[in-house]
Formats: sequence, C-alpha cells, structure tokens
Amino acid sequence: MRSRIVRRQASLVALCLILSAPVAIPEEAPDSPETVRSLLAKWAETQQMIAKERADWKDGKEILQSRIDLLRGEVAAAEGKVTEISQSGGGVRKDKAELNARIDTMKEVSGELGRMAGELETRLRVLHDRLPDPLKEKIKPLYGRMPDNPAQSAISAAERFQNVAGILNEINKFNGEITLTSEVRTLTDGKPAEVKVVYVGLGQAYFVGAQGQAGVGRPSEKGWEWKNEDRIAPEVSQVVEVLQNKAKPSFVLLPVEIR
Repeated sequence: MRSRIVRRQASLVALCLILSAPVAIPEEAPDSPETVRSLLAKWAETQQMIAKERADWKDGKEILQSRIDLLRGEVAAAEGKVTEISQSGGGVRKDKAELNARIDTMKEVSGELGRMAGELETRLRVLHDRLPDPLKEKIKPLYGRMPDNPAQSAISAAERFQNVAGILNEINKFNGEITLTSEVRTLTDGKPAEVKVVYVGLGQAYFVGAQGQAGVGRPSEKGWEWKNEDRIAPEVSQVVEVLQNKAKPSFVLLPVEIR
C-alpha cells in the first residue's frame, strides 16, 4: 500500500510539473486548429489523471487514518496494561515488605525465646545435682534432649520449652509427694546394703535397713549427703509400713533440718 501511494504522489508531482511548464506551441502555426485541439485533449487528459489521483489519494488517506486510529487504540490499551501491572507490582512489593517485616519480627521473638530457653536449661543443669537419684533416673531422657550448646542449637525454641516444662513438671510432682524406693546405702558397719528410702519431697529423706540401721539424707550442691542415725530406725520403719499399707496411718516424729 505504501509503494502504491508513493507512486501516486510521484505521478501528481509529474503532472504538476507538466502543468506549470510552458507549452511549446509551434511557431509556424500558432493559431492552427489542430494545435488547439491537441492542447485541449492533453489538458483534459491531465485533468482526468489529476482527478483520479486525488480520488486514489483520498481512499489511501482514509485507509491510513483508520490504521493510525487502530494503532493508537492498541497503544492506549498497552499503556493501560503497563499501568495496571505497575500498580499490581506496587501492591505485591508492599505485601512482600510487610511479610519480610513480620518474618524479621518472628526471628527476633524466636531468638529471644531461644535465649530464655537457654537460661532455663542452664539453671536446670545446676539443679540436677541437687535432685534425688530416683528422680534423676526418671527425667534422664528429658535432660538428654537439652542441647550441649544452647547458643548453637538446631532444636526449635518451642521444643526446648516443651522439654524444660516436662522436667519442671516431674520435679514439681516429686516435690509434692512422699516417695518410697529401694536403694543401696553404706550402713553403720561400713558395708553397703539395700535399704528402704523415704523421700519427703526434695528436702529430706530417711532410710532404714533390715538389721535396724537407719539414716537421714539431705540435698547439697554436690548431691545428696547421707548420715547414719540408727536411733530413728523404729520411726522410719513405721513410715515404711504405712506407705506399704501394712500399718494404719499415724503421726510419726522424725528429725528435720531446714537449710
């Protein structure tokens, strides 16, 4: 279409040059009828060509204008899409920024919880030596779950808090009960023997052997310390019988030391 329009424009230019150029009339016959008719015929032919070119140019112009309008519409639609995508992208960036802020906050909270869990684990390790052997044996798996280095633990803070809560729950439970166990203690004669041990919470314990040997145990920073006191053997034996449902409950006086 473009080459056709260019050819038509070239034809128009050529015709304009023909019309603007002086017509060479033979000098020998300036008023000859044949000459006049020939000029009129050429002029008429030129006018027809001009009219035809004008009509073709008008049609071509309308086609070009319609294509220009179509392209303008496509450009406007594309610009609208770009604006929409840009606005949508802005919303996505905003959501991403908010999400990143929440993640940073959660990391800070998780780090703080991790430090708190580490402090509790450190205190539980210090408390471990003051716990009686039966309780130590019961919570040994829970202590084994605590990380060796709290600052570089791969275990989540939630799991660590759950583990700490389990240890504290068992300690609290033991401290609120009277527990009867069988253990091996060194008696007055210097020989080890199996005895019955009564723990009164975490603060005091008493043991009695089959031969009437007895003693008292108390917690310390280095573990439980045991002292032989054979004189309290009858009272400790009475407590053991009550706990084994071999005797009726009654008041029993035993020595207590509060530290």
